[in-house]
Amino acid sequence: MEDLVCAAHRNMATRMTIQFQERYNFQHERMSGEAIRVKRARKQRAMCGFKLDRDHVKKQPRLALPLNASAPKSKVQIHTIPEDTMLANYIPVFVMLPLGVVTKENVLEDIVRLKNQLMALHAAGVDGVMVDVWWGIVESKGPRQYDWSAYRTLFQLVQKCKLKLQVIMSFHQCGGNVGDSVSISLPKWVLKVGKTNPDIFYTNYKGIRNKECLSLGVDNQPLFHGRSPIELYTDYMRSFRDNMQDFLESQLIIDIEVGLGPAGELRYPSYSQNLGWVFPGIGEFQCYDKYLKADFKEAAAKVGHPEWKLPDNAGISNDKPESTEFFKPGGTYQTEKGNFFLTWYSNKLLTHGDDILDEANNVFLGCKVKLAVKVAGIHWWYKTESHAAELTAGYYNLHHRDGYRPIARMLSRHNAILNFTCLEMRNYEQPVEAQSGAEELVRQVLSCGWTENLKVAGENALARYDREAYDQILRNARPNGISKLGRPSLKMYGVTYLRLSDDLMKQENFEIFTAFVRKMHANLDYCPDPERYYHFTEPMKQSEPRIPVETLLEATTPLQPYPWLKETDVIHSVLTGFFYYIVTTVLRILRIKVKTGK
Repeated sequence: MEDLVCAAHRNMATRMTIQFQERYNFQHERMSGEAIRVKRARKQRAMCGFKLDRDHVKKQPRLALPLNASAPKSKVQIHTIPEDTMLANYIPVFVMLPLGVVTKENVLEDIVRLKNQLMALHAAGVDGVMVDVWWGIVESKGPRQYDWSAYRTLFQLVQKCKLKLQVIMSFHQCGGNVGDSVSISLPKWVLKVGKTNPDIFYTNYKGIRNKECLSLGVDNQPLFHGRSPIELYTDYMRSFRDNMQDFLESQLIIDIEVGLGPAGELRYPSYSQNLGWVFPGIGEFQCYDKYLKADFKEAAAKVGHPEWKLPDNAGISNDKPESTEFFKPGGTYQTEKGNFFLTWYSNKLLTHGDDILDEANNVFLGCKVKLAVKVAGIHWWYKTESHAAELTAGYYNLHHRDGYRPIARMLSRHNAILNFTCLEMRNYEQPVEAQSGAEELVRQVLSCGWTENLKVAGENALARYDREAYDQILRNARPNGISKLGRPSLKMYGVTYLRLSDDLMKQENFEIFTAFVRKMHANLDYCPDPERYYHFTEPMKQSEPRIPVETLLEATTPLQPYPWLKETDVIHSVLTGFFYYIVTTVLRILRIKVKTGK
């Protein structure tokens, strides 16, 4: 019986391959010599795979995988096609540098030790590193008094070690979040403004201020020596650009991740350990500063409900959903008033990110870098009806409402990378009482990014050194495995490992990590030229026109995430994309497990 099924499997694959070749006529041409770089730059969008039709996606459930086209074999380059084809599966790996690699005194310490570690990373095949460039360090002495010297030394060291660089514009404090090992505050002169006007900080219902970052409620308020926060961030990024021009021109720096909230993530600081939060508490809404209070009052009045107030029944940070009037089954979040508040709360976050990305785009216009934004992996209480922890963080995500695709759609106009966390997590690793859905959350967010035609990257949320965690990252990075035909149906743009440490450099841990890097590279050697694995570099273009909020909210219609295969770190030859999905579905119905290697 098994032999018959395997024969049918192979026959079906052959027929589907013929149909695939007849249906699609690939138009891309390969060019030799120097012309290939120009061609790739001009054809970047065309070569990144088929765009998904948004109208079609909205009307139909997701039944199949998107198909990615491969270029035909040119006579001139036939000898390079096998390597190029496999390189299409290559996913670059980056490693986060220690949070305090540059001290709060603005000093790069122990350079020799760091150089040895960076050289070891390069020898292991790592593509680059990521570093926080702390606002509280660089502009600590006073407004517009920037000191980039320590970071320039660091960047020169990274360049000498032949690694690429992802840079985070870190407009938040370090300290108070999970994994924070050092303490770096906001600039002292910024905190001084907060002493006379504490409403510049996010505030919970009880009036407790959170000094991790500035409230989005003051984004456009000129409270800081005549400048607004968005102007502060813009001036900082402009100074960075001007002082790091040589590193930008040499393409050492490939990504600029724009910090948009606590831990650099686009969210509210709803859960803070330094304010007493303990996992898996639901967190607290952070909209009770006078600026956001006034904004909500005005918004409620516009819809004819001036009597509506901000929630006063959502509990405290360590509550469970069912213990609060707001999040319990049938609670306030399901009422008209609750829906209005949650829509307003999440929309403010969208606008905040959109406004700052507009400025970042203007600053880095023409530079050969990409913008990136990090979205938090708030996986606890995901399997409950209210998704309370996501809601307090500003992600209005329910089983009947997608809270992440509007974010992805907003990012699409900036051509920004969506960077998501908790790639390493599996549900069974979490406490049962947390009602965690880490695996489902990752699938949802990654699928949202791909649906909106974004490049999607990711990282682990917690430091892990075990094979199980690496396997889970691999599974999420290439959900449908390696393809011999070219670019896989689904593939992450890159993965950043958290983080460089003495524990990582221990022999056993580093050997496992090195094997993981090799797997991420599709079992290929390190590739120094990103264009060979279809990461094209071109000058940043102007962001597309602003997308109306109504259009962003159309993306709240939930879609089924793309299918993830159980075993993905294998080579799929002719059975890729949609056809592989059909075959595996048939085989599941027959209750026969067939290995893809046959």
